[in-house]
Amino acid sequence: MEAENRKCVMILDEELPAGVLANAAGILGMTLGKQIPEVIGPDVLDKNGREHLGITAYPVPILKAGKEKLRQIREQLYQPEFAECVAVDFSDVAQSCRTYDEFISRAAAAREEDITYLGIGIWGTKKQVNRLTGSLPLLR
Repeated sequence: MEAENRKCVMILDEELPAGVLANAAGILGMTLGKQIPEVIGPDVLDKNGREHLGITAYPVPILKAGKEKLRQIREQLYQPEFAECVAVDFSDVAQSCRTYDEFISRAAAAREEDITYLGIGIWGTKKQVNRLTGSLPLLR
């Protein structure tokens, strides 16, 4: 799929405190970057010849939603029509763990309906992403 037809967004729980919002956005961004490394542009040089590592070549709007809307969007992302989207979520299960092994264990024991999503990152076609998130306001 052509790059011009792709879109990346993050949706965060509008009720989270600033520190948790920042943490969730950082984790979602790192995971999306791993899954779709082609979104990262080349390294650049400043006027002094100092290198700055490449950043995303796409804008990443940060949207807000309530807990129920986040859950609805996550459910939609499991549907076959959105199978080509890259979706990453950050939940209360992950946020409450001190180690990755603990996260693996706690996630395996958690029922999906008991998970509270703090944020979701999505990469897909503009049409798909807009269908999922087009009515959501920016987080400000």
